[in-house]
Amino acid sequence: MALDFSALDTFEERHIGPSAEDISTMLNQLGMSSMDDFINNVIPATIRSDRNLQVCEPAAENELILKLKKCMAGNQRMRSFIGMGYTDTLTPSVILRNILENPGWYTQYTPYQAEISQGRLEALINFQTVITELTGLPIANASLLDEPTAAAEAMVMFWYAKRKPQGGAFFVSDRCHPQTIDVLSTRAEPLGIKLIIGDWAQFSFTPDVFGAVLQYPDTDGAVHNYQTFCEKAHANGSAIAVAADILSLTVLTPPGKFGADAVVGSSQRFGVPLGFGGPHAAFLSTTEAYKRLIPGRIIGESLDAQGNRALRMALQTREQHIRRDRATSNICTAQVLLAIMAAMYAVYHGPKGLKKIAERTHNLTKTLAAGIKKAGHTIVHSDFFDTIRVSGAPTDALQQKALQQSINLRYFENGDIGITLDEATTQTELQTLLDIFGTSADHNAEALAADLQDGYHGAMQRTDTFMQQHVFHAYHSETKMLRYIRSLEEKDLSLNMSMIPLGSCTMKLNATTEMLALSWPEVNRIHPFAPAGQANGYKALFADLEQWLAEITGLSAVSLQPNAGAQGEYAGLLVIRAYQKSRGENNRTVCLIPSSAHGTNPASAVMAGMKVVIVKCDENGNIDQADLQQKAETHKDTLAALMITYPSTHGVFERGVKDMCAIIHENGGQVYMDGANLNAQVGLCYPGEFGVDVCHLNLHKTFAIPHGGGGPGMGPIAAAKHLAPFLPGHSVVDIGHSNGISAVSAAPWGSASILTISWAFIAMLGNEGLTASTKAAILNANYMAHRLKAHYPILYTGSGGFCAHEFILDFRKFRLSCGIEVEDVAKRLMDYGFHAPTVSFPVAGTLMIEPTESESLDELDRFCDALISIKAEIDEIASGQADRKDNVLKNAPHTAASVTADAWDHPYSREQAAFPTAWTRIRKFWPSVARINNAHGDRNLVCTCPGTEAYED
Repeated sequence: MALDFSALDTFEERHIGPSAEDISTMLNQLGMSSMDDFINNVIPATIRSDRNLQVCEPAAENELILKLKKCMAGNQRMRSFIGMGYTDTLTPSVILRNILENPGWYTQYTPYQAEISQGRLEALINFQTVITELTGLPIANASLLDEPTAAAEAMVMFWYAKRKPQGGAFFVSDRCHPQTIDVLSTRAEPLGIKLIIGDWAQFSFTPDVFGAVLQYPDTDGAVHNYQTFCEKAHANGSAIAVAADILSLTVLTPPGKFGADAVVGSSQRFGVPLGFGGPHAAFLSTTEAYKRLIPGRIIGESLDAQGNRALRMALQTREQHIRRDRATSNICTAQVLLAIMAAMYAVYHGPKGLKKIAERTHNLTKTLAAGIKKAGHTIVHSDFFDTIRVSGAPTDALQQKALQQSINLRYFENGDIGITLDEATTQTELQTLLDIFGTSADHNAEALAADLQDGYHGAMQRTDTFMQQHVFHAYHSETKMLRYIRSLEEKDLSLNMSMIPLGSCTMKLNATTEMLALSWPEVNRIHPFAPAGQANGYKALFADLEQWLAEITGLSAVSLQPNAGAQGEYAGLLVIRAYQKSRGENNRTVCLIPSSAHGTNPASAVMAGMKVVIVKCDENGNIDQADLQQKAETHKDTLAALMITYPSTHGVFERGVKDMCAIIHENGGQVYMDGANLNAQVGLCYPGEFGVDVCHLNLHKTFAIPHGGGGPGMGPIAAAKHLAPFLPGHSVVDIGHSNGISAVSAAPWGSASILTISWAFIAMLGNEGLTASTKAAILNANYMAHRLKAHYPILYTGSGGFCAHEFILDFRKFRLSCGIEVEDVAKRLMDYGFHAPTVSFPVAGTLMIEPTESESLDELDRFCDALISIKAEIDEIASGQADRKDNVLKNAPHTAASVTADAWDHPYSREQAAFPTAWTRIRKFWPSVARINNAHGDRNLVCTCPGTEAYED
């Protein structure tokens, strides 16, 4: 008998929760003889592919680490002083280890269940407070995707506020970063907004100009006083957005003080690594006038049922979901984890520390400027913060000298050179830069600095105080910071506590091995605009990932640029639009969307310049094929696309999907597939084979990038061969796609650093592991549905009574029978130690459950037992055994403070409230606040953290 030398750290058995014995047990419960028999009963034969997945053979975990190390060693560790909105930073180790590398923070879900999200909500309100304090405007959101898309959101916010249904003009300073101009151009064109790009100092407003955007400091470092420009804009009825550098605002006059109506930017330099472009949290602050239009999420203060301060998402939190095709933005995910890191960086350093970092950076920069001037070169702008533009220098020779010293600078088309210094710049690096520019030994860094005044003393010097709130003065030692981070973590329920079975969200295991590369310097300290030859490691990883994702979808080409799922939707529709325009079919503007679609679908379609026409769903939740046929034929001459989700948003493999794609193609349109539910398809069926032309893939769902409390996400798009030439390009870096649409994200490959996670996920599972994962996800969902169907109605199933990888439980009858709402069940699940499934989507009054493949049989049973126990509690209310108003569901969740209080006047016991099952006695998660009053928070909007006076007692 041959000896077995196979690796012991194979990933498939560690990732997939159910063991072989568990799988056999579940199949027996479902009356199935084998996994193949089961899958063939679930997936329609018309789309079930007979070809095996061909991505790669699996790598064991230890092998994967070595393989990825070797790959990323292809990146050259150069020191980049390129700037353009990206600078190196020093991530405090206490934040790196305890947030970025901590599953207690990175496996959280979007805080829709606020009672068990108080930790990250506090961190995010800290972020908002930092932004409002530094920008001088009263309201900020809890982060956006990147600076250019934030600028585009500000533009559209102004546009909607002026109620311009089509057209209007928007001025863009030509001193904005080029990638910002690129993304603004992409966003403006489908909406009919005319961009005027030019010199802000020479621009004259006309009545059709509804707004403008300026850069502060501008892209080549100059600090300008824009107050007169803002006054002229306001006299014209126009609004001003300022794209600002966040660190500079500690020493420069806040834009809110000189007339800005909105301020946007990136918080990357607050401790978030470069990561070859992301992910980084952008910000947008604005005036009270725009508080109902500001895109993204705002964290606000409210009260809980016991009158205590509690935090929640406020106002337009799910605006794109509710308003759909009338939404002003398609933003769904944000960059929460990175916003939390930036906020913690601000908490740790405090206002004095931040200002000290800014002044040191400026001191280094003006020392460099003085030396370069003494070397005989010209500094173009005399008022600057951290960036100088040098003219009159021999560019080619200096570039060669810089490369010899492993240094990247910015090179302008006219021969000028840009240099941006940062927090990480050392005195040795400063001297090296002086040497490169030929500064004499007599004028070394120390001698130059001796003649200069400390700090910034330009025309826009900041004179007011900022960040005086208690939180920014309380945690400056590592001990205190560590305990503060831990105290917030304990208020949040994450995957390291229990399953988070959210339908449509795919909260699967984010394996530790997949996450390791994020902390490697060869991954996270690479500038996105570094010369292409310095990023060969990334180039190889991108090539693998593009090839693998193309194979998985059955399509021809992939763009990794969209840095969120909704961005992928938007990009995919723009690609369809560009293709049709290239054929002279400019009239194709109608987008058919099923009534069950997620709200980002119609919002994205409107952003892409399309008119939304809704297609009905039948009583079984499937797309009404007759209605689709009728509407496709009615709009035959103007049909652009159909947007579908597959399996459907209702968790069903619709048998007619191939025919529906054919109907669209016969009527001249293209088929776009929302990839939210791809986790039920990988290795079993291929969208390209059943007629999809383009789809986005949620890497933060199917391919294991953690949700991070609401972001980061990644939404690459895969396209058929005829659409491939139109995939997004980029104005700064040549990434191919010569006929492509302009950029949809700031960086050429979006949030590049987190692509290492999905690469590792695919590489460790390989062909068979990926397919087995899909099968296990479908089996887990059907097993749970089977256990629960005797207690709750299952709303939709496919033929044969099976669901896909998720299913919907219907709670609507309990409202009539005993006054119990689905929200009551969601809150009661917290007492059992669980995060609720997706509430009231896609159907109001329901829970949509998705267990994923990474949950074991005992965890599936534990969750089912919790819901079955809750059903018994509902039955007690319906029968009159429990009070209709004062019961364990209506009062849920129960905090430790409430069940240990001296007074207890409820008709049920403290034990029933807090310890409804045996496992809650062994390991109890306590919500830190009772049920939150949502309406109070919206009526009394408070979206910054309290000042010092709140702590005086």
